[in-house]
Amino acid sequence: MKRINEYKKLFGVEKEVELKTLKKSYRDLVKEWHPDKFQDNDEAKEEAEIKSRKIIDGYHFLVSIAPETKAANLEEYTETITNSGIADYQHKGLLLEITFLDGSTYEYFGVTKPVYIKMVNSNKLNRFAKRTIYPNYTYRKSKRTLENA
Repeated sequence: MKRINEYKKLFGVEKEVELKTLKKSYRDLVKEWHPDKFQDNDEAKEEAEIKSRKIIDGYHFLVSIAPETKAANLEEYTETITNSGIADYQHKGLLLEITFLDGSTYEYFGVTKPVYIKMVNSNKLNRFAKRTIYPNYTYRKSKRTLENA
């Protein structure tokens, strides 16, 4: 959740991420912080390179959790969570990463340690996830696959 809020703040996004608004903010920020604008001053150029990398990462991250992106991928996501069991899972901070038997991996944001412990101790892992995790947490498809997990 911290990462989501940090990126939303960077792009000036209040609540839901709208792709059109996000794209405009992204373009404006890239123009402002493009490293080529700072050729004379090495320190400023270095700062601009770091800032531009953060802008690019934030843009791709926010696009991945935008409602339009979720709607476009809803059929694939529904197919995965309905018909594919959980192959592996990891919890880091408030991030739960679940790798499914079909090879796809999704990240769920804001999953607290007590919820994670309940999931691990559940005798029906898939059922618990379907009822508690999938409908209640912001998610995005991760680039990792079952082979990389």
